[in-house]
Amino acid sequence: MASARYIVTDVDQAVSFYERMLDFTRETHNPGRFAALRRDDLTLYLSAPGAGSGGQAGGTPEPGGWNRIMIVVDALDPLVARLRSLGARFRGDVSAGGAGRAILIEDPSGNLVELFAFKDG
Repeated sequence: MASARYIVTDVDQAVSFYERMLDFTRETHNPGRFAALRRDDLTLYLSAPGAGSGGQAGGTPEPGGWNRIMIVVDALDPLVARLRSLGARFRGDVSAGGAGRAILIEDPSGNLVELFAFKDG
C-alpha cells in the first residue's frame, strides 16, 4: 500500500474531481480542510494550504509542480475520451515511449496525475 499527499486550493472541489474523474473512494473528509481518498492500493491525502503539519517544514506548501502520482490503466484512449467529455484539463497530449503510453491530467489545483498504459504484449 502506498500513500501520497497533495496540497489543494479547494479540498471539496478536489474530492469531487478525484471521485468523479478517477474513481477514488472517500474514506475521510473534513470539509474545507482535509480528505483521504482511496483507489486500489493508493491512499491520496488532500490538504488545504496550512492545514496539518506541512507548514512546519518551513514555508507554506502550495499545489502544482511536476511531481505526480501515476495510475496504471488498461485502456488509455477510452479513458482520455471520457475525461475530455467531462471537461478535464490535460497537460499535453498522449505520449509514447519507454514501456508504454501516458498523459498528464491536472486536478482543479494544478496537481498532476499521470495516466499510464503499458505497451501490449
